[in-house]
Amino acid sequence: MPATEDPDPPFASVDAVVDALREQGYIADTRLATTVFLLTRLDKPLLLEGPAGVGKTELAKMLALATGRRLLRLQCYEGQDETKALYEWDYGKQLMYTQILREKIGQVVEDAPDLTAAVERIGENESVFFSERFLAPRPLLEAIRSPEPVVLLIDEVDRADEALEAVLLETLGEFQISIPEIGTFTAEQRPYVLLTSNNTRDLAAALKRRCLHLFLDYPEAARELEIVRSKKTGLSDSLAEELVGVVRGLRELELRKAPSISETIDWARTLAVLGVEELNSQILSDTVSVVVKYDKDVKKALDALPRLVDPNAVVEEPGHGHGHGHGHGHGHSDDDGDVDGSGVRSAKDTAGRHGEGVYGTPKYAKGTDKDAPATPRTVTSSQGSRSFGLGRKRAL
Repeated sequence: MPATEDPDPPFASVDAVVDALREQGYIADTRLATTVFLLTRLDKPLLLEGPAGVGKTELAKMLALATGRRLLRLQCYEGQDETKALYEWDYGKQLMYTQILREKIGQVVEDAPDLTAAVERIGENESVFFSERFLAPRPLLEAIRSPEPVVLLIDEVDRADEALEAVLLETLGEFQISIPEIGTFTAEQRPYVLLTSNNTRDLAAALKRRCLHLFLDYPEAARELEIVRSKKTGLSDSLAEELVGVVRGLRELELRKAPSISETIDWARTLAVLGVEELNSQILSDTVSVVVKYDKDVKKALDALPRLVDPNAVVEEPGHGHGHGHGHGHGHSDDDGDVDGSGVRSAKDTAGRHGEGVYGTPKYAKGTDKDAPATPRTVTSSQGSRSFGLGRKRAL
């Protein structure tokens, strides 16, 4: 049975999309709302690409709420088998039925003249065990077979293998799924399909050709501030505006992962819980791990926060000196501060420079008065050979 178009579209206009999503707490601009409107009218899947945390997955959730449809989600991952996305056979159930019907199967083959005839008789009935009764639908098949219209979210499709993309072509192009043992299932009610990608790899051109496309980037400052305020974080409007400015400054750094919108909201809630009444570099440094999740990124953020909070702040550049106050004494210097390197090296070659009895230095020469100066001990060539193993032959 062919798929039918939605007889009662959920949105009368682009503005209706904006209002409906806003009621669910999702702030959409005109460009995004226009694309969603076309999704509901053209019955084409929508591919959302962009950095992580800009609201791609959230859009599918809010669209389901706004339209009253059930949300089905396929979370993609590396090495995912297409059976996990389409369907699986319930082998446990098949085995249980086989055990229960053992006697009946025996009756079918009991008068078979030979093994070949018995196998043929069983083969004539094998379709019984490969029917819808034993089919375990996964999100894609469930969305196609659903008697009620649904929203299908295929999340992070760029993480899946290319084999899954090939499987998706039939589903996204014809809204149908073919099962060799049974036949082809075609959607009675076409689902709203949204695919998300974080751009970890390029998607196939054939997949993109079947979809509406929108690159969803970080919003402008005004819209991000509106999003933060709409979440009722408890942070004052003035501090929320300052915080959004700080986050946008962090995104300009070369970070491994830039702060997402949801993390900005989490940071605002964190500061509200702490009762912060004024933003300063200290409180932001203490809580920066809410939005920055990698060690190297944290170091970059800590260096930049004073400047982001107060552009006129003077940040001392770290110098070469250790500043530990240990008095390392790396060398002798003259009045001009120049180090006499050769003098330092010569001093290190002076016998007995460590004092009496230190590092094997004799306190006084044997057989002499204690006040007599100690003489360095000489080492013969044979002793040196034995010490370093040069006189030993190693077996090869």
